[in-house]
Amino acid sequence: MEFLIVKAGDDYIRFKDDAYIVCGLDKASVFPLDHASKVKIHVARLEALDFKSVCVKKLILREEEFDL
Repeated sequence: MEFLIVKAGDDYIRFKDDAYIVCGLDKASVFPLDHASKVKIHVARLEALDFKSVCVKKLILREEEFDL
């Protein structure tokens, strides 16, 4: 599975209730690839709010067996 995720510097961004929250990967908002236009709007808003080094990354999830 592939998703889009937004980073600002070394931190990830969570979008909640029209707010942008800096967080770790486990709390970050993820978007399906077909929501790229929505992600682009979020990036423009983050840059307008003076977040530094805003970028979009592709998050690739892979499921495999794991023995404990």
